[in-house]
Parts: sequence; structure tokens; C-alpha cells
Amino acid sequence: MEGRRFQRQHSIESYIVDFYCASEKLIIELDGEVHNTLNAIEKDSIRTARLEELGFTVIRFENKMVFDHLPSVLQEIKDHFSSI
Repeated sequence: MEGRRFQRQHSIESYIVDFYCASEKLIIELDGEVHNTLNAIEKDSIRTARLEELGFTVIRFENKMVFDHLPSVLQEIKDHFSSI
């Protein structure tokens, strides 16, 4: 995407993130229904906070959003790119 390379299922500390762009330090997480429980929301919040402490930017999308509104999802990802 715009010359940026993304890796799938990338390991950072004890976490495996869905997509990672090293040049942007950008993590993209895709969340399904299982992420809507109170327990999952709390775990995701802790996970995101730790990844942000390490200097990463984390953005999350519900799976449904990706399927139903892909152009806007892709634009939001691009909006997180630094200008090169």
C-alpha cells in the first residue's frame, strides 16, 4: 500500500498482531465478534496500551467494517502514514 510493506501475524513481545508495517510502526488489528465481550475488551485495551508504550500506533477495525466499507478502512490506514 503506497509502497509500504505489511507483514501478517507478526510477533511483538508475547503478542501476535494481525498486520504490521515496520516503516510506519503501525499495527492493524481486525476484531471479530469474540472481541466484544467484557473480558476481551479489557485484554485488548491492555494489549494496545503495551504496544503503544513500545512506540507503535495501533488501529482496530471490526471485521464487518472491512467487508462492508473497505475503501474507508484503507483510507484510514493511509491517514496514519507519515509523509515520505
